[in-house]
Order: sequence, then C-alpha cells, then structure tokens
Amino acid sequence: MTESAKTAKLTVHGESYDLPMFSPTAGPDVIDIRKLYGQAGVFTYDPGFTSTASCDSTITFIDGDKGELLHRGYPIEQIASKSHFLELSFLLLYGELPSAKDLENFETTITRHTMLHEQMQYFYRGFRRDAHPMAIMVGVVGAMSAFYHDSTDVADPRQREIASHRLIAKMPTIAAWAYKYHIGQPFVYPRNDLDYASNFLQMCFAVPAEDYEVNPILARAMDRIFMLQADHEQNASTSTVRLASSSGANPFACIAAGIACLWGPAHGGANQACLEMLEEIGSVDRIPEFIDRAKDKDDPFRLMGFGHRVYKNFDPRATVMKQSADEVLDLLGVENNPKLQVAKALEKQALEDPYFIEKKLFPNVDFYSGIVMEAMGFPTSMFTPIFALSRTVGWVSQWKEMIADPQNKIGRPRQLYLGATSRDYVDIENR
Repeated sequence: MTESAKTAKLTVHGESYDLPMFSPTAGPDVIDIRKLYGQAGVFTYDPGFTSTASCDSTITFIDGDKGELLHRGYPIEQIASKSHFLELSFLLLYGELPSAKDLENFETTITRHTMLHEQMQYFYRGFRRDAHPMAIMVGVVGAMSAFYHDSTDVADPRQREIASHRLIAKMPTIAAWAYKYHIGQPFVYPRNDLDYASNFLQMCFAVPAEDYEVNPILARAMDRIFMLQADHEQNASTSTVRLASSSGANPFACIAAGIACLWGPAHGGANQACLEMLEEIGSVDRIPEFIDRAKDKDDPFRLMGFGHRVYKNFDPRATVMKQSADEVLDLLGVENNPKLQVAKALEKQALEDPYFIEKKLFPNVDFYSGIVMEAMGFPTSMFTPIFALSRTVGWVSQWKEMIADPQNKIGRPRQLYLGATSRDYVDIENR
C-alpha cells in the first residue's frame, strides 16, 4: 500500500478537506478517512462495510467482475489443480510456496498435532445427541484455551505459531467427532499414516468393527473442497475473527467466534440451502416448473447455488469443483439418489437456458460442493462444519497478520444514532 499523489476532496458544511488516497497492488484506490472526524466532525455511513476497507492485507484478493480469486498472488484454479490443502495452508500462513523440505516439515507438524486432549471427549458428552455439529464445534474450539495454555499469549510469536498449527491440525478431529457424536457412533482417532483429507474421511466414516479404506477419488474431492473454502478475503466470519482478535482475545476464542458467524445461513449455509432446494424440486420432471418460477420476479423461489454475490461473471472455484463432482458421481453413481439426479439435470438445463446465460447465473462452488458431500454420505448438518474446518487456515492466517500489524487497534465502529435525545428520568408513579 502506497500513498498516491491523488487526494479526494470532501466538502462538509461549506468547508473543503483533502483526504489522502492509497493505491493497492490490485483493486480500486482507497480513501483514508482516519482523520475525517477530527478534521470535519463527521462520520461515514456504510452498513455492511461494503465500501470500507477495514484493514490492509497481503493474503487474498478477489476481483468479482473478472471472476478472479488469488491467494498470495496465485490463481485458485492453478492451486486447486496442481497443489493440495496443506501446501495451500503453508502459502496462506507464510506468504510463499514451500520448498520440498519445508512442506515435509509442515506436514509432519500438522500430522503430529491432530489428536485432541483426551478429556475433551467429556465436552462432547455434555451435549444432547441431537445437538447441531456447529453448536458442538463452537463450544469445543472455544474450550481449547482451557487445555492449551502454552499457546494463548498473542504477544508471543512462538505461541501464535503453535496455536496456528494446533487449530489447523485439530479441526478435522473436532469436526469428525461432532459428526460421530451426532449419529451415535464411537469416536475414531486420527492416523498419522494418512494425508489430511483421507484422515478426516476415515474419522467420519470408519467404525471399529471393520477396516475402512479411503477411496483416493473421494479424498481428492474432499481436499479440493478444503482448498476452495480456505480463504475468501474480508468476509463476515473473517471480519469477525479480526474484530474479536483486536481486543487481544486468545486465538481459540477468536476462531470460535468465526465459527459462530459462519453458522449463519447467509454465510456458511449456502451449500446446505442448495441441497434443500434440490429436495424441494424432488424429481427431474419438475425442473422446468422451478426454472420458470426462478425467472418470475414476483415468485419468492430462488435457485440456490447459481450466481454469486461477489463474482459477477463466474465463480473461478466452481470450474474446479465441477470436475470433482463429475469424478465423484461417476464413481458412486446417482441412480439411487433422487437429489443427485435432479442436480445433474438442473445443471444441464440451466447452463443451456438463455435467461441464465444472459444473467450469468452459472452454478457456483456451493452448488457443486453440496452435490459432492451429499454423494459422499454427509448429512446437510455437516456441510457448515466442513466449511469451518476448511476456513480455519484462512482465519488463522488473517489473525496472525492482524496481530503482527503495527497499526492494529481495537475495532470500534461508529453509528448513525436515530434514537431519543437527552431527556429526564420520570418517576414510575408519574408515567
């Protein structure tokens, strides 16, 4: 970020003020309003912060008009086709792709941190069996600070490093155990001989009564889901992690706050909404009816999983996820799953429909990831926990960046106050 020669002129009550402008390495220029209140006595108003840069960052860049997603400058399509989740995790955490030795050491470190403290089992057993897995994850991740005291001092770089590794390593175990507890099966412990995605699948689907062998096609699809959800700039949950961490809260509390925000259906529940829509459609012969309803502005029905709030052209992650979806469906078949039959037929019809082509309503990553996880056997209640697992490395990277930033200060948004002005208290007998 460099201060440009350009300035923005703002006139308030007849007085003009020159505001500095910063030029990023990519994206639009940014007007610096930090001294605006002190100079002009006014605030800016931006609900949802959709036009406000709350920080500077070097991690992820999105250009929604171009359909571009870069992690440390590398296009997501290249990373997802040539790399794997732990290599991407290293890139997000440290800023550069690792050497072969660095990657080996990093993978060993993460693998050796996957087990949970044995007493944490009792946290799970305190929940009802019908508790949503996200409720369990919020509680268990927040409770990690009660077990791992040697990684809660955010002022210590070494402790920040240990906390980062622990969160990335233990989140698959936490999510898998939430799933096992939810369905009433015994917990399955992590194995050091498996890669990150395979380990998660075996913890979810293995049972003590028989051997379980992870299919490499499913493991690759799972790894891609992790990669495609790893980080997405300053979204709601990432901003929540940053805001929580600005107070100096321990990293486990901050990530638990991010999980809680991600739980919202407007954020992390999009792929679940896609599957619920497919269930509502019910059968292939009803697709034309629902496509017509989606085109009707007066009909509340919307095709979930098509188009994207950020990507105005196409979602670059969807191309990669479609490949995995095709591979998984070829492997597992769709003959006995009506929802997957509807999904394949809906995708085909929507991609050929002039209305959707003109409006650029292409299937997004949530549409395909939901199909893949449904085919694998995950219930929709596990879609958001898997999202949280994937996004943890992004949250941790953003958290580490913020803590190390010399400009870091506690978040304190302003408001447009529309309530009553000062008035005197009235005794209860006189009201």
